Amino acid sequence: MSDTKIGLWLVGAWGGVATTVAVGLAALQEGLTPEFGLVSALPKFQELDLIDWDQLVIGGHEIRDLSYGQAASQLNGRSGVFSTELLDAIASRLAVFDDNVRPGTLINVGKTISSLAGRRTKSLDKERPVAAIERISTDLNEFRERHELDHVIVMNLASTEPSLDDKVGSLSWQELSKKLENARTSPLPASSIYAVAAMLSECSYVNFTPSSGSNLPVLEELALQQGVLHYGRDGKTGETLMKSVLAPMFANRNLKVLSWVGHNIFGNLDGKVLDDPVNKANKVRSKDHLLTEILGYKPQTLVSIEYIESMGDWKTAWDHIHFQGFLNTKMMLQFTWQGCDSLLAAPLVLDLVRFTEREWRQGKSGLMTHLASFFKSPMGTVVPEFGRQFQLLEAWANGVIDGKNV
Repeated sequence: MSDTKIGLWLVGAWGGVATTVAVGLAALQEGLTPEFGLVSALPKFQELDLIDWDQLVIGGHEIRDLSYGQAASQLNGRSGVFSTELLDAIASRLAVFDDNVRPGTLINVGKTISSLAGRRTKSLDKERPVAAIERISTDLNEFRERHELDHVIVMNLASTEPSLDDKVGSLSWQELSKKLENARTSPLPASSIYAVAAMLSECSYVNFTPSSGSNLPVLEELALQQGVLHYGRDGKTGETLMKSVLAPMFANRNLKVLSWVGHNIFGNLDGKVLDDPVNKANKVRSKDHLLTEILGYKPQTLVSIEYIESMGDWKTAWDHIHFQGFLNTKMMLQFTWQGCDSLLAAPLVLDLVRFTEREWRQGKSGLMTHLASFFKSPMGTVVPEFGRQFQLLEAWANGVIDGKNV
């Protein structure tokens, strides 16, 4: 691998997932952990000439006043996910990452997320959207210049925003630009503000959340105009991953799914934000569309997400599937998924960075549909089954290795 140096800019830098990304990357750079959970470490991707962990530098935007060391200690205290020995060994690397974190924006994030903001970000709460875009772009450019980076990949890991007004999808860039002059008329949420700033700064943008991000026709046009890569949305890590694997089995065996109930409980900051019905609606919509797309009909479904503080970062999903088989016999399948939310997501973030950088190195721009297997609501593709989505990633990798995707 060359001496390419890549910046990973995390929106929601001191949140649970981003903190786990920082801890994980630091541990990988120090050689203190194996590569379990990393798709990009599979043998089938070894010929891709992916970037090494030492080639990555972390920076980001955050609305709270914290640090990686404090966030990791809090996560460890609530959920027991890191060892104190590991945190001590990587403390100096985390401190370096902290120096690259800047205040985020609260534009159209909703009252629940706004209530979490610290002093640094609150001082910017009167900022116009156009000024926020300029400030964020400046942060990205300074990060690139200060660390002599070849490229910067912006990864949105912030909390889920309220749903976007559907009318925004019909706006042209000229119309949208005018609305960005005034905070009262601007329809863009923070996730899309970051996307615009990233694109104008010639950075790649990946949205790991259910928030709108770059999932607007006007921003897809901007990405192509700027010649940048982008993709999302809503990382697929747990219950929905299981749905995308199990639902094709029912479809292929001609077993009619009558109902599918999924009940999710967890107690991290994301869960607290999703306790607000306005924010929760966006997440539930992202989790619930999959079954109809795979089965070809809509069974009765129920998706619930509940904040249980004592759970910390440990997420439990209980699913009850009622289905009909031969001679109209009704049967059922139940499963329970228990995992640490941030540790399921963090390795996928690192995978996305490596695969995005490889596509950028080829001079590509626009949507990266070969990354569909990482997302609940992948943009630009109608392939919902996990197995078929993973085949898209494999086909892309084979094309890169053979020189056909250049």
